[in-house]
Amino acid sequence: MTIIVAGAGIGGLTTALMLNARGLDVVVYEAAREVREVGVGINVLPHAIKELAELGLLPALDAVGVRTRKLSYLTKQGQEVWSELRGTHAGHEVPQFSIHRGRLQKVIYDAVLERLGPSRVRTGRRLEGFVQDDGGVTAHFSDSLMGGAGETCRGEVLICADGIHSVGRRVFYPNEGSPSWQGVVMWRGATEWPVWEDGETMAIGGGLGGKFVLYPIAPAVKGKQLMNWVVNIRVKDGAMSPPPPDSWSRQASLAQVLPHALRFHVPGMDIGGLVKKTPAIFEYPMADRDPLPRWTFGRVTLLGDAAHPMYPVGSNGASQAILDARCLADNMARAEHPRAALWAYEKERLPKTAEVVRTNRLGGPERVIDEVEKRAPAGFKDVEKVLCLADRKAIVGGYASMAGFSKVTAARKRA
Repeated sequence: MTIIVAGAGIGGLTTALMLNARGLDVVVYEAAREVREVGVGINVLPHAIKELAELGLLPALDAVGVRTRKLSYLTKQGQEVWSELRGTHAGHEVPQFSIHRGRLQKVIYDAVLERLGPSRVRTGRRLEGFVQDDGGVTAHFSDSLMGGAGETCRGEVLICADGIHSVGRRVFYPNEGSPSWQGVVMWRGATEWPVWEDGETMAIGGGLGGKFVLYPIAPAVKGKQLMNWVVNIRVKDGAMSPPPPDSWSRQASLAQVLPHALRFHVPGMDIGGLVKKTPAIFEYPMADRDPLPRWTFGRVTLLGDAAHPMYPVGSNGASQAILDARCLADNMARAEHPRAALWAYEKERLPKTAEVVRTNRLGGPERVIDEVEKRAPAGFKDVEKVLCLADRKAIVGGYASMAGFSKVTAARKRA
């Protein structure tokens, strides 16, 4: 059985490793010329890190990422609303990682090349379409490098892990239109900076009009770390058309972002200095898509951002794609027919991810800051008198429970 994976992002590459670990033949196609370390920081939660650890990737992750110790939610004035331990410090078997997205991707990609062989990864090949029949699926790829005729690949299954602008999703839902954008812009950057706090802490500050996110994404060297920051600001109101796909990751000027960044205060951090020192600042729209009624059509299914793009709150985008990969691989290994495997995968993962998408739209766990600002926009002397502990815990803890990482799991339940 040959399984075709379209997309060599975190979800697609993890899927390839998971399928290979179960003795299945996989070939990965990627539109980009090469898999490079692009992007900035992300967080990957313990339930997803557990899957990567089972693939033997934990030592490689430790070499390039940070085991997150603590997460604090702050008002825009820098007052603490909520703080909690994370990962192994909170009792999980494995850590939460704060890590450069490109370095995480490279860790997984290197493992794919080693275990599957370089010939099983085809870069510069963009999915253009596919044809199914009773015996399998034939996928058509264009040559995105030279503009040539490209190639076709025949397999039993096609997994479209090709992102928020997925070709597979567009084939199944041609009238869906552009991603949903509610007017929030994110400016992101990373730069070397003196170790802040304990070098393992993450902070999210702000309120209803915007957020500032801060965390280290590489081990400290000589008292400095690669520090990731994000500024989220609502620039327009109402449902709007997002920027075109070719401008989703464009460089921004310091003048664009600095006034917004200076609206926030994080104790012990010179936010203005951090932003000014950043060599390249990138701008992204905060966008998602509505949950779908189905992902699977015959021998083709969607995975990761192709299936459930979500707002980047709660550290769940990459984590949910990794969980998709595990579920799909398990079902492919044990089902009697590929179509049955894909339906079982969808039945388990679609409702869970749809709930995450909807909850993230409401603010996810960061909503705890918004609720405090509604009640005390100028700050407070005692947060307990503004929003009681039980209510704050319900917001943050309720999200963790919904997203599946609130409890320590000693053993996986296997069907």
